[in-house]
Amino acid sequence: MASLLKRKPVSVIAVSPDAKIREVVLVLAEKRIGAVVVQSANQDLLGILSERDVVRSLAANGPATLDMVTSQLMTRAPTTATPSTTIFEAETLMTDGHFRHLPIVDGGKLIGVVSIGDVVAGLMDQQAHEVRSLRSYVTGGVA
Repeated sequence: MASLLKRKPVSVIAVSPDAKIREVVLVLAEKRIGAVVVQSANQDLLGILSERDVVRSLAANGPATLDMVTSQLMTRAPTTATPSTTIFEAETLMTDGHFRHLPIVDGGKLIGVVSIGDVVAGLMDQQAHEVRSLRSYVTGGVA
């Protein structure tokens, strides 16, 4: 995960558990992201809120969703990874868990979030590197 985090902006987009959903939707749209982490005032990871969470609530509750607060819709205690988690392990976690955003924690503190797009790009990079290495090996180092 460390290699994926190096490609991303340093800051993590986070909201408080009492943020109104209407405010969070604006953040998601403005930042062009699919999820935000929910943190306490001490920056402890409390949960994650995705576009899917909002859409599901809209289907169930209609426009009243916009007046709800983040803590009502967020996924509490989300699955997390560490910088030492491999890209393959992250892909498995996300596929098996049916989610698209994975918070990365180090020493109990949130240090980033990777998306399924980040993971796919990382997997493609690894595979391209392996193909180049194999071609070099087969051709005796001649490209």
